[in-house]
Amino acid sequence: MAKYSKKASDKVGEVMHEFKEGKLKSSSGDKVTSRKQAIAIGISEAKEEGMKVPKKAKQAAPKKAAAKKAAPKKAAKKAAAKK
Repeated sequence: MAKYSKKASDKVGEVMHEFKEGKLKSSSGDKVTSRKQAIAIGISEAKEEGMKVPKKAKQAAPKKAAAKKAAPKKAAKKAAAKK
């Protein structure tokens, strides 16, 4: 499992400290209220500064169900004309 560098961990710690003091702002200028968002901001800032941060895990593509072949449709029999 990939690990974050010590400096990256420290950066996230600094950002969390700002978050707890209520001073952390998002890029739009609004106050950050979510803990997850604060961590994401810290990781993003660490990446920008060139610190070792593992790549985002790729999600496996959902398995496609085997396509069912539809039975060929049979043409309706025409009624024979009565004489």
